[in-house]
Amino acid sequence: MFIALQAHNYAKHLHLVQQYYRLRKRVFCDLLQWDCTPTGDEERDYYDTLGPVYLLWCSSDMAVLYGGMRLMPTTGPTLLYDVFRRTFPNAAELSAPGIWEGTRMCIHEANLKRDHPDIEPGRAFGLMLLALCECAMAHGIHTMISNYEPHLKRVYQRAGAVVDELGRADGYGNRPVCCGSFDVSAEIHARMQAAMEVDIPLYRRPPLHNAEVMNKHNIAA
Repeated sequence: MFIALQAHNYAKHLHLVQQYYRLRKRVFCDLLQWDCTPTGDEERDYYDTLGPVYLLWCSSDMAVLYGGMRLMPTTGPTLLYDVFRRTFPNAAELSAPGIWEGTRMCIHEANLKRDHPDIEPGRAFGLMLLALCECAMAHGIHTMISNYEPHLKRVYQRAGAVVDELGRADGYGNRPVCCGSFDVSAEIHARMQAAMEVDIPLYRRPPLHNAEVMNKHNIAA
């Protein structure tokens, strides 16, 4: 299932958050060799101290992590502006309440292969994107911005996502890093469901009282 954790729920689900940090270290530090500094066997940075939302794919008992990503409003500090500013043109205005940044998206291929051998990595990324679309729609986000390596654009397109590549730059890792804008709407969601052949919701909304708190503070679930 796909859930979203806010800062007030980190401690309750610390085992999932720690699995996500460890996965990030293996993917971004060890495999992709991005310019990020690990802390032991985890990858965390300044933005993780700002109370981001973590969209996590986990087992039904919430014990095993299959994937995750970090969501932050562009009205505050973001990797997009602070680190990856060279990946989009100066004329692009990407800061607004309805625009959120998605970063550190990664899949735990070993856990998926063990528990869901029928889901190959490309489809796994597509399911993460579909869950992200549902999460964004549920909380008034109309645009997601993300940095990604060029080959992932094909994965996004196969998943039915509409991606507008704003630019790209070298010097962040082994490959160029792109900046893309992802539209979020009911039409896009239907298109993604059809492309992924999924006809049920993936994202699990929080209880009503938690949703009310999130909307009050303009924070996505």
